[in-house]
Amino acid sequence: MKIALVNPPWSFDGSIYFGCREPHLPLELGYARALLTEAGHEVLLIDAHLEGLDEAAAVARVAAFAPAMTVVTTAPSYLFWRCAPPELRVPAAFLNRLGGCGGIRIAVGPHGSSTPGATLRKLTADAVVMGECEEVIVSLAAAPGLEAMRRVPATAWRTGGDTLVNGGPHIGGFKDLPALHWPTEWLQRHDHHHHRFDAAPDGPGAEVEASRGCPYACSFCAKLDFRDGYRRRRLDLVLAEIDRLIDQGVTYVYFIDEIFLPQKPLLEALVARDLRFGIQTRIDLWKPDMLDLLGRAGCVSIEAGVESLTVAGRDALAKRCRIGTDELTALLIEARRHVPFVQANLIGTPEDDPDDIAAWRAHVQAHGVWANDPVPLYPYPASPQYHALWGRPDDRAWERAHEHYLAAFDRFSDIQDERPVPLDRLEAACGR
Repeated sequence: MKIALVNPPWSFDGSIYFGCREPHLPLELGYARALLTEAGHEVLLIDAHLEGLDEAAAVARVAAFAPAMTVVTTAPSYLFWRCAPPELRVPAAFLNRLGGCGGIRIAVGPHGSSTPGATLRKLTADAVVMGECEEVIVSLAAAPGLEAMRRVPATAWRTGGDTLVNGGPHIGGFKDLPALHWPTEWLQRHDHHHHRFDAAPDGPGAEVEASRGCPYACSFCAKLDFRDGYRRRRLDLVLAEIDRLIDQGVTYVYFIDEIFLPQKPLLEALVARDLRFGIQTRIDLWKPDMLDLLGRAGCVSIEAGVESLTVAGRDALAKRCRIGTDELTALLIEARRHVPFVQANLIGTPEDDPDDIAAWRAHVQAHGVWANDPVPLYPYPASPQYHALWGRPDDRAWERAHEHYLAAFDRFSDIQDERPVPLDRLEAACGR
């Protein structure tokens, strides 16, 4: 089968999206391409965001390829499935322009994983994949005909005015996913070093995945329908992918892992390589000797989720943190001794006093640790917070979360430059 995999040309004007807006490698589509190619399919992978293609140019390339199936993602890479743009205007606009030129139209991403019916309607897609997508795409390609495709688990389909849902979200095997190989011209365009602040890029950057999921269930984290349970990828495959990137000139990688846990074999392997990297983690899981090894391995950026400065606040967020604020603070400062940029993430909670936050931020910043102005929580439909407020997501889940967010906060954070606008305005051109 001929299959097109598409990361559309993203724009975020008016969105609540506070993730990074630079292009990042679409790992989920990269895995899918590797598995599809191995199975004998012909694959066209387009990253319109990275390649600088507008919507018309991306559609023209798909149409010229004449695939039997086109897969488009609803979030800009796995890195941002947990904080995806709520609105579907970008993938919807791509599919609207594509029309019938791309064969069967499949959407993958966090939206269809949590709210398949609403996503199908807004995108006017034929089907969505629920959960981690790469293996499901291969199953769809292997199905002998449309009726067989409609029975593939972890998919939902439009059938007249109804939605046919086959089981629940897919949990991928992940551990054996192959080492990815990206086109050199893509990497040469990828001059962004995600979440790096210690130095200007000295070569191409890239994103890599060493583990997937998280053993914790913090109330704010949107992962119930995808990338939930913790799994670690085979070390030989991770290192093969990294070595390939280094051979192609990459000087920095960002591990997109939800939680980069201390992994001594991986860190010891990285010590011997000429590479810098960034991670996101929980600082309470690290010991001083492992922070030393982390720095010697080449880590130049840590994004550490502290969230709240009080035990009550961390408990309210279900952090299951076993150490106190003073110990967290000491570990952050210790990390900064070995890693040139350390960030402590804070979330706005009623348990934290603003004056205490300001004093703590000044204290850690005096030791070189940056802490953000507390971020308002967006109750993503795949988060425990959403389920606690409203139960299982229905077809209005994204609208409900968005209305709640805009009504609850009169100011946002120092990482949002503009006030977001209502979802119905952002999705004015989507199917209703």
